[in-house]
Amino acid sequence: MKDLKTWNLPFKPNEKYTTKVAYFCMEFAIDQSLKIYSGGLGFLAGSHMRSAYELKQNLIGVGILWKYGYYDQVRNEDQTLRVQFTEKHYSFLEETGHLIPVTIKNNRQVFVKVYLLKGETFGTAPIYLLSTDIPENDHLSQTITHRLYDNNPATRVAQSIVLGIGGAKLMQELGGADIYHMNEGHALPLVFYLYEKLKNWEDVRKKVVFTTHTPEKAGNEEHYAPFLNEMGFFKNTLTQEQLEEVTHYEASLNYTVTALRNAKLANGVSKLHGEVSRKMWSDQEGICEIISITNSQNKSYWGDKELSQHFEKGNNKAFINRKKAMKTALFQIVADQCGKLFDPDILTIVWARRFAAYKRPDLLLRNNSRFKKLVNRTDQKVQIIWAGKPYPLDNYAINTFNHLVSYTRDLPNCAVLTGYELHLSRLLKYGADVWLNTPRRPREASGTSGMTASMNAAVNFSIFDGWICEFTQHGKNGFIIPPVDETLPEEEQDWTDCQNMYQILEDEIIPIYYNEPQKWLAITKQSMQDVAEFESSRMADEYYEKLYNF
Repeated sequence: MKDLKTWNLPFKPNEKYTTKVAYFCMEFAIDQSLKIYSGGLGFLAGSHMRSAYELKQNLIGVGILWKYGYYDQVRNEDQTLRVQFTEKHYSFLEETGHLIPVTIKNNRQVFVKVYLLKGETFGTAPIYLLSTDIPENDHLSQTITHRLYDNNPATRVAQSIVLGIGGAKLMQELGGADIYHMNEGHALPLVFYLYEKLKNWEDVRKKVVFTTHTPEKAGNEEHYAPFLNEMGFFKNTLTQEQLEEVTHYEASLNYTVTALRNAKLANGVSKLHGEVSRKMWSDQEGICEIISITNSQNKSYWGDKELSQHFEKGNNKAFINRKKAMKTALFQIVADQCGKLFDPDILTIVWARRFAAYKRPDLLLRNNSRFKKLVNRTDQKVQIIWAGKPYPLDNYAINTFNHLVSYTRDLPNCAVLTGYELHLSRLLKYGADVWLNTPRRPREASGTSGMTASMNAAVNFSIFDGWICEFTQHGKNGFIIPPVDETLPEEEQDWTDCQNMYQILEDEIIPIYYNEPQKWLAITKQSMQDVAEFESSRMADEYYEKLYNF
C-alpha cells in the first residue's frame, strides 16, 4: 500500500479507517522526553495520536519541533516561579530529507526542515515535525520555531505560516491527504494554500475539518488583516478587494471564524461546548455546522495497569493498597520539592492544570476563614496540592501561583509543585483522592485532566462544566459544585461557588472518606467504570465516523 511508504505508517490501516487524514496541531504531548507541548491541547492531541496507532488509522500528525519547548518551570530562591528556556535535543527523531520553502513577509524565503517521530517510538501515529532552526536560514528566520506560543505577534503569525503552508506543502510531497484536520486555528494558512491549488472554495471545504477548543477570547486568535497580508498569511499577497472578501469586510481576521467558514464540518469538544460554540458564532455568516465530539484520553498511557487489574478482578484490598502506593509515589515529589511529608492515609485534594484566571486555582482561598479551618483540622485531616504552568507572560496567573506558594509555605499539609509536564501530571492523577476543578462556567470547553484522574481512582469534584456534564452523578461517581447564575458579576459567582464548594467538602466528601470507607471505595470504582466512555479510542473512532467520512 502506497501510504505505508510515503506516510511511514507502521501498519496496514484498518479498513474502517482508510480515509487519509493529516492532523495539524501546534503541540503534541507524546512523552515526557519530547517537550513540544504546553497543556490541554497537547495532552488531547497526544492521546488522539496514541489511539490512532492502536486502532490502525490512516492518519499522521503535523506539528512543529520547538527548540526551547514551552518553558521549563523552575523556582527562584524563595520558591516562587521562574521561567527558564533550555535548548532541547532529541536523538530519536529521524531526518526525512525534506527541505520545504515557505514565503514570509516581503517575499523572504524561509526553509523548513522536516523531522519524523516514527509510530513505533512511543506507540503513536507518525508525526512530522517542522523546524526553521537550520543554517540555511538567517537568524531571525531560525527563531520562528524556537518557542511555543511566542509572544511576538509577527513570530506567532510566522509560526502559523510554517505549520499551515509548510505542513500543506509537506503533505503534497507525501502524496496529499483526503482530509486536513485543523486542531485549533493555528494552521489556518493551509486553507489559502489549498485554495491556490484547487481554485475553488467548495473543493477546499470538502477537504478541511476543524476542531475548536475554547470559548476564551484569547484562545480564538485574531490579527489585523493587512498585517497578515503583509506577513504572507494568505500564501500570496491579496488585493484590498480580495482581503475584504476573505475577512467579510472586517478589519481583523479571526482564525476560528475563518476556519469555520472554510471547513466542511467542525466540532466542539464536549456537548456543552458544542452548544456554547454554536451560540458564540451564531451571528457569523457562512460558517459550517458545529457538532460535538467530546474529548477523551488514552487509558493505556494514563491509567495505572496494576490498579486496573485489581479493579477488574474485584480485589478490593489489593486495590486500596495499590492506591496508597500510588499516593506515596506522588508524596516523594512533594517531599523533594517542598520538604513536607504527606500521609497516604489522609484525604488528598489536587488542583492541577494550566494556571489561568478563569480556572480559579485559588478558589479555595476566597474564603480565608474556611480555608484555615479546613487545613487546621485535627481530625479527618486533608492534604492539598496545587500544580500547573501559567503562560510565561501572564502576570496575573504567575502572581496567583506565587501567592499560593507564599501563603502555604508554613502549612505542612499544603504544597505547590513545579514542573507540570506529562510525568508529574500522571503522578498527580495517581496520588489524588479528590480531583478539584473550579472554572467559571461555561468557560471550560472540556477539562480532560479529570478523565485521567478517574482512570486512577481519583474522584472528580468539579464545577458543572465541560465533560463533567456528561459524566458526573453527584454522590455516585463524583461530586458537583452546582451551577450559579452566570449573569452575576464574577466576584459574586466566585463567592457563591466557593461557599458551595466548602459545604460539599465539609458535609459530604470528608465525612464519606473517613466515616464510610466502603461508600468511598464504591464511588471511586464507579468513577473508574463510567470513565471508560471517555477513553480516546472512542473519540478517535468518532472523528472518522462523524467528521472525516462525513
